[in-house]
Amino acid sequence: MSTLILALAAGAVIGLALGALGGGGSVLAVPALIYLLGFTPAEATTASLIIVTATSATALHTHATSGHVRWKTGALFAAAGILPAMAAATLAARVPEPVLTAAFAATAALAAWRMFGSSVPDREPRPVRAGRAAGAGAGLGAVTGFLGVGGGFLAVPALVSVLGLRMRAAVGTSLLVITANSLAALAARAGSHAPLHWAVIAPFAGAAILGAWDGKRLAAKVSGPALQRIFATVLMAVAALMLADALH
Repeated sequence: MSTLILALAAGAVIGLALGALGGGGSVLAVPALIYLLGFTPAEATTASLIIVTATSATALHTHATSGHVRWKTGALFAAAGILPAMAAATLAARVPEPVLTAAFAATAALAAWRMFGSSVPDREPRPVRAGRAAGAGAGLGAVTGFLGVGGGFLAVPALVSVLGLRMRAAVGTSLLVITANSLAALAARAGSHAPLHWAVIAPFAGAAILGAWDGKRLAAKVSGPALQRIFATVLMAVAALMLADALH
């Protein structure tokens, strides 16, 4: 199968996940770029940030028009995570690639476990405490910068289980956080020497953007608990694949 077809197919799946789940795009994009398209981990993490930034901004618009974005909570998360994201991105350039892959796998597995264990609240969300939101946002920003991911696969569990948002609001709000954190991490990586393969990145991103529109429609038809289970199952499978590779 040609590289272009693989890039388009993978991009469509990543966009669908990001639009429907508010995350999972970059945690799926990184292994797709490595195992399907031959990128190194360093190249894949930078490329995934470009792809997920463009896709999450598109998906954010569609969720915002439906009223599923909690702007104050998202802004607190994003603002607290910008500096940690930039600092961690600088540190990641000095870490051996097997260590980076293992850290990525462990983080994905932890997020999946949290999503399996949490439930979507049926009540109205409790008031958001600024300190709690800022602390969670700073930790999320650091993970985003270090692993080269948008952070939605961690933002959604945090918004649901730590801050008590409903699943649909968590999905929409996480897209604001992903966009801001990804831009900050990209800025920190601007001077890196990892090559950017635009012949792959551009069609990948284009297919992901189109997939995000369909993902938003899918989210409107599937219940919150079902979205959580799908999200957690995919994350666990990706974590197992990457951990096996790191230990190989």
